[in-house]
Amino acid sequence: MIIAETQFKGLYTIEPKVHEDFRGFFMEVYRRDVFREQGLDLTFVQDNQSRSKKNVIRALHFQYDPPIGKLMRVTLGEAFVAAVDIRKNSPTFGKHLTFNLSDKNKKMLYASPGFAMGFCAMSDLMDMQYRFTALYNPKGEANILWNDTDIGIVWPISGPILSDRDKSAQDFKTWLAKPESDLFSYMY
Repeated sequence: MIIAETQFKGLYTIEPKVHEDFRGFFMEVYRRDVFREQGLDLTFVQDNQSRSKKNVIRALHFQYDPPIGKLMRVTLGEAFVAAVDIRKNSPTFGKHLTFNLSDKNKKMLYASPGFAMGFCAMSDLMDMQYRFTALYNPKGEANILWNDTDIGIVWPISGPILSDRDKSAQDFKTWLAKPESDLFSYMY
C-alpha cells in the first residue's frame, strides 16, 4: 500500500496493492499498522456508502462537531473528487485539489478534519464508500456551495444534478464569518 501526503498537509492519496488473477482481485483497503507507520494513527467509527447517478454532484460537505476525517473510495464507477482546505491557519487555506477515483484505479483519499469534500459521479452509477473518524452529527455538519467562485473548482460537467441542500448551501465567506469556522484553526 502506498500512502502519500499531497501538497496539502492532512490530505493523503492511498494506492492499495491489488492482487489480480483470472478469478478477480483482492486488496487491503485499510491496515492500521501501515497507516500508523505513515503517521496516520486513525480509529474509524462509522462506515457509509452512497450511490449516485451520472452528473450528480454532492458537495462541499464537512462536519465540525465533532470534526470528521474521511477515507473515501469508489467501489463502482468513477468520481471526480474535490477537497477544499478550510483550516484558517493552513498555508493552503481556501485552496482545493481534485482527484479521479474509480473502481478501476482503486485509489483512495483520506481527508483529515478541516477539509470540505465533494464529488461528481462520472459514470452511469457510482458507489462511494466512506470511513469516518467520528460519528455523524447532523447538528454539527455544514456545506459550502459547490460552485463558489472564491474557491474556483472547475467541475467536469455542466448542468449537475443537485440536492436541495446543495443548491442552497452557504458560500465560503458566509461560512468563514461563523464562529464554528474557527474550530478547524487549531488543526493545522
